Amino acid sequence: MRVILDTNALMMPGQFGIDLFEELGRLLGAYDAVTPRSVLRELEKIARGRGKDANAARLGLELSSRHAAVEEQPALASVDEEVIHAAEEQGGLVVTNDRGLREALLARGVGVISMRKQRVLEIIRG
Repeated sequence: MRVILDTNALMMPGQFGIDLFEELGRLLGAYDAVTPRSVLRELEKIARGRGKDANAARLGLELSSRHAAVEEQPALASVDEEVIHAAEEQGGLVVTNDRGLREALLARGVGVISMRKQRVLEIIRG
């Protein structure tokens, strides 16, 4: 199963102490995770700051090295559009807690994996 990781998905371990990859394994068994390059750039921008979010973004960047990055389409205006495009083009599920992105994905029939009770991940089918 292919999973596309959003910015806040990669920040979950630093923000909530959740083991993202262990949880994905529990839910899916075998999976192939990818991250759009625009997500990596967004994490880099956040990581340059200070505080809890910056620390979570630095950890997210470190964790992202465990899997492949996908190239974005040049005409796309936002990171969310990039994630939606990657999901539609490559299939699979998107890992995100972003409410707006989750709703946009579900409206397009794309399944989402979100955090529940700040401890575990759950699959929401589109």
